[in-house]
Amino acid sequence: MTSSCRIWTAFLVALLFLSTTTSVEAKLAQRSDQEKVALTKTLVGAGLSEKTAEKVVGGERLSRTERKQVQQAEKDRYVEMRRQGQDEVSDTADAAALRNYRLRNKKRKGLLRRKQTTLAQVLFPGVSPNNYRSGELLFILTDLAESKKTPIPFEYYDLPMNCDAPKFASAEKSVLRNIMERQNLGSRLQGHKVEPAPYTIRTLENQPCKISCVNTLTNKNIRRIRKLVARQYRIQLNLDSLPVLMRSKEYNYAARGYPIGFKAPVAGAAQKSKRQRRKELDTGEMFLYNHFHFVIHYQDVGDEEEGQDVIRITGFDVHPVSFDHKLQTDTQRGSSCQHNHIDNDPNSYLPLPDDAPESTRIAMSYEVEFVKSATDWTDRWDVYLIGAPDDDIHYFSIVNSLMIVLFLTAAVSTIMVRTLRKDIALYNEMQTLEEAQDETGWKLVHGDVFRPPQTSPLLLSIFAGTGAQIGAAMFLTLICSTLHLMNPMKKGQTLSAIIFLYVLSGSIAGYISARFYKFMGGKEWKQNAILTAVGLPGCFVGMFMVLNVFLHFAGAATAVSFFTIIKLFLLWVCVSTPLVLVGSFFGLKQEVFEIPTKINQIARVIPPVPLHVDPRVSCWMGGILPFGSVCIELAFIMSALWLHQIYYVMGFLLAVWAILVATCAQVAMVLCYLQLCVEDYRWWWTSFWNCATAGVYLFLYSLWFLSSRMDMVGVLPITVYLTYMGMISICFGLFCGSVGFLASFFFCRKIYGAVKVD
Repeated sequence: MTSSCRIWTAFLVALLFLSTTTSVEAKLAQRSDQEKVALTKTLVGAGLSEKTAEKVVGGERLSRTERKQVQQAEKDRYVEMRRQGQDEVSDTADAAALRNYRLRNKKRKGLLRRKQTTLAQVLFPGVSPNNYRSGELLFILTDLAESKKTPIPFEYYDLPMNCDAPKFASAEKSVLRNIMERQNLGSRLQGHKVEPAPYTIRTLENQPCKISCVNTLTNKNIRRIRKLVARQYRIQLNLDSLPVLMRSKEYNYAARGYPIGFKAPVAGAAQKSKRQRRKELDTGEMFLYNHFHFVIHYQDVGDEEEGQDVIRITGFDVHPVSFDHKLQTDTQRGSSCQHNHIDNDPNSYLPLPDDAPESTRIAMSYEVEFVKSATDWTDRWDVYLIGAPDDDIHYFSIVNSLMIVLFLTAAVSTIMVRTLRKDIALYNEMQTLEEAQDETGWKLVHGDVFRPPQTSPLLLSIFAGTGAQIGAAMFLTLICSTLHLMNPMKKGQTLSAIIFLYVLSGSIAGYISARFYKFMGGKEWKQNAILTAVGLPGCFVGMFMVLNVFLHFAGAATAVSFFTIIKLFLLWVCVSTPLVLVGSFFGLKQEVFEIPTKINQIARVIPPVPLHVDPRVSCWMGGILPFGSVCIELAFIMSALWLHQIYYVMGFLLAVWAILVATCAQVAMVLCYLQLCVEDYRWWWTSFWNCATAGVYLFLYSLWFLSSRMDMVGVLPITVYLTYMGMISICFGLFCGSVGFLASFFFCRKIYGAVKVD
């Protein structure tokens, strides 16, 4: 692999040069003539022409043909190395080169002139590396035990087999306090409680097998552990902000966290039904991982004045082992942990019998190994995203959405420029009574089009204001994420920001709700303001409180404490509600919306409408397009929410949000125009539901996602999933419906203001 390393080094230099960054140009300029000649020969041997290789090494700009030649050579070399069995997850120079090629699109910024960067700068902009001196105490931090089969996580120290939390001296506590993030509202709602793990690690000091604790498990504890193993729970740990990783060079596999245990394979399992396999999984032979081989990869950054080595951590791996320490027969506590290294051996697995005795003693042990890494600190996140979808799919999502928007824009332009202009010119030229009597179409309802809805105007105004508040909170969140004011990788901070931005947007809801309620002739303005403030939050809090009771009984980490509920209540009462009332006050003080036509005293009779513009049909037709404009990006968001994948491309999400707004507005205007053309002036609620049904399609999509992408077990996990997806679907539907309603209102004011009405 030595020659391939040299070739790939040359390819990485070529790839970095194409980014036109000044740092790479400076590195190329510092090369000696002998190095340039050797690098040129390496590139020529890899398949490039001599002229192209000289231009690459010399730092000259490449033509489009030469650029394609370099890209094709890189692709050919990548295919050849993968064919030879080179993995992409191990900590070697070849694997790092393969990862760099696979993730080249994720490491580029900009649209017109895309510059090369690193994933560390993309995921954690502005974060500097931490340097550790030799012998310095390292803290492994615990996180949740999570599973893709169920959305109910558990805290690390709530699991019966884990050791108790360690105790530290005052000096160590001060160091620990500096590296631990302060728990915020979002992390509390998500159940994250970061604490130090029961492992003692010092920099560059290899630790042989050491027993950390001995626990006594009851039969009930073992049955619970078997249930956790059957549901494939994985424990998450962190070191220097890096999640613990399991790698397999043989299978080219890398996954965050490590499983609690495993089940021995059963002969003929492939031929059995899913129900039989699930039954065997609950009653079959299972084993517990109780020994952990931690491998810490580091990069040497030089020596300090005291002569101590200084390193940066570039990887945090774990190899879980099931090992029976034979504590029942050994007289000494650690006699079975006398070897320097323990590996998995079927003859020494630690079983979890279904008929375990009332008291079983097990030992939890660990060992630590420091390995010098071939990966740079700036590239240490590459392995975590090696299996993530390429950014090209996000571009395809935006292109798909833009095609829908362009189609709707063409339809709206046709209506506004051709049809409406022609209709308006015709209506304005009519002089005689006979001509006026021959009028047909949308002008006939000019005296009724602004008649307030007869059905629940109060509820419609509340829906419009609440949807506007949700849209404002979404927009501000995406803007803050795009400008790196908050990091989506830190989910607790992101959730806290979403809650606070939603609360601070309450004045928008109060203002819009009050203005439209006043326009509709409503008199109960106090009721309007209060329901706008408490309607959606009260509904969600009620659902959450009922669900929280069941989560408490299950012992889930996401079960919220009474004090957290009090904080949410105070945030709602003391901040959100006053802001809604202030917005409502200013909305009521504003003048009523001016309308271009007078409202008739007697309502016009509505003729029978065709099927395609019947509100019961058009609302389901209208909701498809807004949902279709976001469905591809929605797949990534759902995977990040429920399958524990990483989602960080907030710039793409902001573009999709803008496309969604444009789609909802244009769909609402087109369907409103078609409805008015058949002389049906009841567009108020129809314009809202024409786009709000996108929330129904989102919920149906979540049901498909549950059945096809997830394998949940139990009633409570499915209930949790459906409850949260129901909340998300309601918010999505309210936002889309509000955009459609507002767009239709201003569309009607625009077109009827352009005609001359007697």
